[in-house]
Amino acid sequence: MRLVHWVVTAPVAVVAVLFAVSNRTAVTVTLWPLPARLEAPLYLVVLLTLLVGFLAGELVAWINGGRARRAARAQGQRIEALERELAATQARLGAATPPRVDAGP
Repeated sequence: MRLVHWVVTAPVAVVAVLFAVSNRTAVTVTLWPLPARLEAPLYLVVLLTLLVGFLAGELVAWINGGRARRAARAQGQRIEALERELAATQARLGAATPPRVDAGP
């Protein structure tokens, strides 16, 4: 698994570094209704935009997974309750019936 991580991460990092080195030109970023202007290198604008988009997508995925997480939590609690009930029933049965002794041949 660690090998797969590095096989994916290393090329992405190399591409990001090459992109940053190749696109150092300053650009002006404005948000239309606001009077603020920001001057930053192009690579920074692009990489921050990608980061914000990734984080927004992760947030949406996390919110959509809430129902499944809630169901899994409820099922886990139900399993724990059933295991406790089974252990209690087995303890009662073990105390109620005497041990069985086999008569030899």
